Amino acid sequence: MKYVSTRDAGRTALPFCDILLEGLAPDGGLYLPESYPQVDAATLASWRELLGAEGYPALAAAVLGLYIDDIGADDLRGICERAYTAEKFSSDGIVGLTDLGDGVLLGHLSNGPTAAFKDMAMQLLGELFEYELERRDQTLTILGATSGDTGSAAEYAMLGKDRVRVFMLTPAGRMSPFQQAQMFSIDDPAIVNIALDGVFDDCQDLVKEVNADLAFKAEHAIGAVNSINWARLVAQVVYYVALYLHATTADDQRVTFAVPSGNFGNICAGHIAREMGIPIDTLVLATNENDVLAEFFDTGVYRVRGTAETHETSSPSMDISKASNFERFIFDLLGRDADQTRRLFGEEVPTTGSFVLTDTPEFAGLRERFGFVAGSSTHADRVATIAAEAGCHGYVVDPHTADGLKVARELLERESLTQPVIVLETALPVKFSATIVEALGHDVPRPERFAGIEDLPRRVLALPNDADALKRLIATH
Repeated sequence: MKYVSTRDAGRTALPFCDILLEGLAPDGGLYLPESYPQVDAATLASWRELLGAEGYPALAAAVLGLYIDDIGADDLRGICERAYTAEKFSSDGIVGLTDLGDGVLLGHLSNGPTAAFKDMAMQLLGELFEYELERRDQTLTILGATSGDTGSAAEYAMLGKDRVRVFMLTPAGRMSPFQQAQMFSIDDPAIVNIALDGVFDDCQDLVKEVNADLAFKAEHAIGAVNSINWARLVAQVVYYVALYLHATTADDQRVTFAVPSGNFGNICAGHIAREMGIPIDTLVLATNENDVLAEFFDTGVYRVRGTAETHETSSPSMDISKASNFERFIFDLLGRDADQTRRLFGEEVPTTGSFVLTDTPEFAGLRERFGFVAGSSTHADRVATIAAEAGCHGYVVDPHTADGLKVARELLERESLTQPVIVLETALPVKFSATIVEALGHDVPRPERFAGIEDLPRRVLALPNDADALKRLIATH
């Protein structure tokens, strides 16, 4: 299996372990496999048996083995077994489902170390980095950006990895107090938290700008943990497969997934699972007030927003108005036309802030070909959904998951979605106390491991929105 950049018309193909350490392609594009492996009913049946008999790590090794052929099967299985343990994820099953009635199931992905779905990929990424860096006798400097949960999940996954150091950009004051505390309380000289004067999109832009300086990137061995790194995305494909198998009893049954989405990473993994042949009928994309993605699927217009137009919401991990992973989907939508993808994302978006596919045949056939529908949610919707789910089904969800539930239930009433509809859980509600209290009048119990986290000393550096300042910090720290 080889990988190509979304902007490389020459199709320079690289093996998995090379792109694992590289992150963003040198031309500014994102890596994807040359083609998606195809899964038939017999393979699904074997995976169903494997999951039941040997558990999530065995399924992960089988799915990932379709994409990774430069790590031996036994080593890959060991990596998965170290990543997905009952100790880290509070259960042997790693993921699970709760029936919320009316054809809606909640897919549990947030039982990892940082109580967010990002742990599902980050724990694997940490093990992959450690394995490959040891094999090459190299070190890696991780440069990442977070709107809330990626940062803490990455930092907890990289703790104790001697060959890795982490620089994580956060939008100053834009995360919940719990999210800030999870990151800034970490006491490890190899982990540097940075509060940037800007929004998440500014953080993400700086990561890309530093990566574009190829000499600096090579000198300091810059890698990525954001979902621009293909390994993050393919790790997430595994839980789509696992939840599909948990929700069905036959290998020809079809399901719908509803996914809260800001940077298009989580739902892009669902797109890839569907392209592989996993029987997914519809992919429901849910945004908050920052609805750049919902706007595209409704109109064919992709229009990024500036800092002033990026709303600060009660589902802060989705306060994103420039969706990096969206380039991967557009590459597929356009028949893998790298020249056109490069023009849209490398020229039109940087100069005009938008592109328009409204009148193209590709956009006209998007729903039928790729299964996407979209909707958005507001703060009032989130509060009402949290209260309704707790009252009707006795289950408390976090604000991002509430966005997904609101859009899913709305579309169930309006359209004939294939059931069951599996809504992907984004985080545990303990991370967003203010909104939970507003919705319910009380907070949820806090797991013991998080007791007093906001009172711990904070270790974070303030930095202006300037790539040269960031590079100086990396070079001198």
